[in-house]
Amino acid sequence: MCGRFIITDTASDLAAMFDVEHEGENLPEPSWNIKPTEKIPIVLESAKAGPVVRRLEGARWSLVPSFATELQSSFATFNARAETAAEKPTFKSSVASRRALVPATGYYEWHTDGTVKTPYFIHSDDGLPLAFAGLYSWWRNPALADDDPARWVLSATILTQDAEGPLAALHDRMPVILAEEWWDQWLDPHTPGDQALIDAAVAAARETVESLSYHEVAPVRGDGPELIEPVGAPSTV
Repeated sequence: MCGRFIITDTASDLAAMFDVEHEGENLPEPSWNIKPTEKIPIVLESAKAGPVVRRLEGARWSLVPSFATELQSSFATFNARAETAAEKPTFKSSVASRRALVPATGYYEWHTDGTVKTPYFIHSDDGLPLAFAGLYSWWRNPALADDDPARWVLSATILTQDAEGPLAALHDRMPVILAEEWWDQWLDPHTPGDQALIDAAVAAARETVESLSYHEVAPVRGDGPELIEPVGAPSTV
């Protein structure tokens, strides 16, 4: 799973890195401890107004499907299992045409040994941001008036897969991390999304595991760069 991650790049840095044509308003600031339901930056492509436009937007991290009657869900939606997302009602329509990239400097995972949980920070060897495969949705809040700017909520989830290589010793799941050559295909709303596309993305993502490193960190509390300082010697996947 991916239940906490960090993004230390600014919106302008991300816009340049992902060739974004439109930056949304009220984008979140960098954070070293992002939790589910908080706002995260996502990259998406929209074709509603004509030509496809690549956008950087702020989204609620926990997907709210368009058919939901309320914002909160009775089950967690900040992650979606890659093996079943295309068939689950909550995620199916987003798989079809509303796919996103979730930029991340890295993410935390907790290794459980008996009753002891040890946090680790996982990141790329070169320090460049990772691109998690994500899904997004727009939800219309029925309790708000048509002229209320808050009536539409953009939300997102991160796809996860079985952990690969040494990462499997930390946890049995990990985010699907897409290499740059996959970004265009994943984002293109005209590319039909189905389980075959997800399976191909997961297969391609296995190669990115080789470029990851991880190290133990202190308990993840608060927010700041000290959270990712190593405790002990770092490891390379």
